[in-house]
Amino acid sequence: MKTGAKMAATMSNVDEIRNRVILGEFDIKNVHTTDYPGNYPGYDDTWNLQKFQKNFRIDVVQMDETSLEFDMVGIDAALANAFRRILLAEVPTMAVEKVLIYNNTSIIQDEILAHRLGLIPIKADPRLFEYRSAGDEEGTEIDTIQLQLKIKCTRNPRATKDSADPRELYLNHMVYSKDMKWAPIGNQADVFADANIGPVHGDILLAQLRPGQELDIVMHCVKGIGQDHAKFSPVATASYRLLPEITLMETVEGEKAERLKRCFSPGVIEVENHGGKVVAKVVNSRLDTCSREVLRHDDLKNAVKLARVRDHFIFSVESTGILAPDVLVTEAIKVLMTKCQRFLCELDSTEME
Repeated sequence: MKTGAKMAATMSNVDEIRNRVILGEFDIKNVHTTDYPGNYPGYDDTWNLQKFQKNFRIDVVQMDETSLEFDMVGIDAALANAFRRILLAEVPTMAVEKVLIYNNTSIIQDEILAHRLGLIPIKADPRLFEYRSAGDEEGTEIDTIQLQLKIKCTRNPRATKDSADPRELYLNHMVYSKDMKWAPIGNQADVFADANIGPVHGDILLAQLRPGQELDIVMHCVKGIGQDHAKFSPVATASYRLLPEITLMETVEGEKAERLKRCFSPGVIEVENHGGKVVAKVVNSRLDTCSREVLRHDDLKNAVKLARVRDHFIFSVESTGILAPDVLVTEAIKVLMTKCQRFLCELDSTEME
């Protein structure tokens, strides 16, 4: 019986090393993936498609117009990180590439203004456009969107004499992204009649003018990826974290239970009344930020075990508004599939040689 118990304990310890990242007081254990073939006697870690299909899943937790939170379970960190990097840098969008400044009498230098214009998200589906050919300076209706910004500040004739408020004294003194107007090229007016092409947000401040100052600018938007410039990145943030796992190793009661609750993020630990005693209970480990505050308390640190599930990734995707977040995830998956296919083709060509 002792031998059986010892083997069970050993197996349990091996499973923990394989599947959990342990958060200690001064270190983090099991940070590296170790479940590769032949590393653990008695474990079959050879990659199997049926096994992967059985364990892998994606669960959508929350989604709205600009943000998406979903769980990606049963995948290695390398693939999860590749997916994150593709979202940041390899899903294409349309952005201002060339700025033709015909008149700028504002106090903002041409270069600064052009940079500000380039970073404004443009509401246009990049899947409907082609990449502009290298060396093509003009662009065509299939690869270029043209925007115009023409505005002049004047005095407001209806302003009161004793007013000091610029909003009342001047007209068009604040230049916003909503002043950028789409100028269709070729047959774009017919093809994209319902597309409502323009800046995603109309309230982005571009410049401030005073009477007599004006801007006359033409912008060319092209298709690109964040790998070339951050202005093409379709997401504001794309990140993941491992699912936290909190285990109470002993019953925590009374004042210690209340203190334990305060050591974690709201909603992680709750206290319940059991037979007149206040007892701590883990309610939702997912909400924890893994601050390890509890490990600063000598009388509590041995009562709790902190870990993260190695193959359970909580993804957060926040779109800039150009494409819906679920569309971005779908496009990122397509890019990853294309990369895999290209790699397989390279392998086949190498074998043939």
